[in-house]
Amino acid sequence: MEYRQLGRTDIKVSALCLGTMTFGEQNTEVEAHQQLDRALDAGINFIDTAEMYPVPPKADTQGRTEAYIGSWLAKRGCRDSLVIATKVVGAADWLPYIRDGNPHLDRKNIEAAIDGSLRRLRTDVIDIYQLHWPDRATNFFGRLGYLHPGQEHSVPISETLEVLADLVKAGKIRHIGISNETPWGMM
Repeated sequence: MEYRQLGRTDIKVSALCLGTMTFGEQNTEVEAHQQLDRALDAGINFIDTAEMYPVPPKADTQGRTEAYIGSWLAKRGCRDSLVIATKVVGAADWLPYIRDGNPHLDRKNIEAAIDGSLRRLRTDVIDIYQLHWPDRATNFFGRLGYLHPGQEHSVPISETLEVLADLVKAGKIRHIGISNETPWGMM
């Protein structure tokens, strides 16, 4: 397996990352463990998940993917040799079961999300904690033809970054990242 330096971090990740977004929807826990074993045996050290997985997202399965990975980590005992990336959802009125239907990238929501992910993953630190999508309206998940919604409730990115920095200082997160963001949004 080829490994690469992840940006300017001290992390080396396998060239292939195991995406797990269907664990718990398209496979059983036993099958998920088998897939994780096979990936590890092939030299893959990079596992990606999210608090909302599996997809399609549903109230009765939310968090199951992280729980399957957590039970595998507890059984396998190999946490220190892996890079675990997970994600926190931003504004999402289409996920009414996540944090009382009002998830945002503010302190209250991010702290609740990280604590839930750490519990499900059965670990004390997330290597890469990503914002799954911005807290503002934007084109993501293939949506084209952006129309500005006018008034919207969104958390200022400075507030989100402050919370993430505090979680890094607290040792719950090693590094932060973004997912489903535009180049403009990243700037």
